[in-house]
Amino acid sequence: MPSTTASPFMLENAELYAIWRKTKLNGYPADAEALRVEVNDPRALNATEQHSLLQVCRKTNMAIYASRLGGLADKQIPRRLGERFGLSRLDSNLLADEDAVTSLQVEPEKSGRGYIPYSNRRLLWHTDGYYNPPERCVRAFVLHCVAPAASGGENALLDPEIAYLMLRDENPEFIRALMAPDALTIPANTEEGGENRPAQTGPVFSVDPATGSLHMRYTARTRSIEWKPDTATRHAVQALEQLLSGDSPHVFRYRLAAGEGLLCNNVLHNRTEFADDVDKGIRRLIYRARYYDRIRGTDISSPLPLAGEG
Repeated sequence: MPSTTASPFMLENAELYAIWRKTKLNGYPADAEALRVEVNDPRALNATEQHSLLQVCRKTNMAIYASRLGGLADKQIPRRLGERFGLSRLDSNLLADEDAVTSLQVEPEKSGRGYIPYSNRRLLWHTDGYYNPPERCVRAFVLHCVAPAASGGENALLDPEIAYLMLRDENPEFIRALMAPDALTIPANTEEGGENRPAQTGPVFSVDPATGSLHMRYTARTRSIEWKPDTATRHAVQALEQLLSGDSPHVFRYRLAAGEGLLCNNVLHNRTEFADDVDKGIRRLIYRARYYDRIRGTDISSPLPLAGEG
C-alpha cells in the first residue's frame, strides 16, 4: 500500500513529483464546462455515468453533475450519490440537520450568530471542516442544488493539488511552511460562555499516510484565525492569497442550477453573494453532505476502473 514515503507530495520525492506534475497538467480541463457530466438521476447512476464522473474526479478532484431532477427536494440525492463513490461516513457538524445532510439557505437565526453559510453574504475561499480535529477530517463533500438564488451565488473552485503544484513550483519552502504541524490554528468557538468547539491546530497541506494522497485545510478568513508567527509562514500564506485572488485558468467558476451538484474531494471553494426573491417564491436551497471518506478510486495510486465496473 502506498505511503508518505512514496508520495509525490513529500518534498524529498523530487523525481516522483516531476512525474506526477507532468501527468497532472497533461490534458487538465480549461473551464468548468469540462467538469460537467450529464446524468439522469444521481440516486441511481448507471455504470457509464458513474465512470464518467470518476474520470473527471480522478483528474481534478471534482466533478459537476447535471441531472434531470430539476427542483426535486430529496436529501437522498446527495446521500445515494455519495454511496456510489464510497462516501458513507457523514460529518454531523454543529449546525447540520439531524440526518447530517445540511440544508443551506438563508436562516436569520443562524446567520445572526455569525454563520455566514446561512446568509446571502459572500463566502471567502476555504476548504470544508478546517476547524475539525484530525480524526474528523473532511475529505469529500457533495453539494446538490434544489433551487438557485434569483441572482448571484456562483462558486469558484480550485483543485488543492493544483494549488500545491503552483506553490511548490514557485518556491518549495512555501510547501514546507504550510506542512508544519502548527501552521494554522482555529481558536475555540464559544457561544454564550460555553465552548462548542476546542481550538484546532494543524497543517494546511498534509499527506495521508495510508494512501499518499494530499489533503488541504484552509480558510481565507482573517478573524478567529491564528497563523504561525514566523516569516516562512507569512510568505507562504501571502503567496497562496495571491494565487487565490489572481486570474489563474485553473480556477473554475460555476453557478449550480436546479438538479445540478458538485462531487469533490474537499476542493478549495468560495461563493459570491446572492439575492433571493421571496415574493416570487425564489429561495436558494443547497443540500450539503460532508464526509470523512475520500472519493473511492481517486487515491494517487488508484487505477481507473473500466466502464461497467463499480
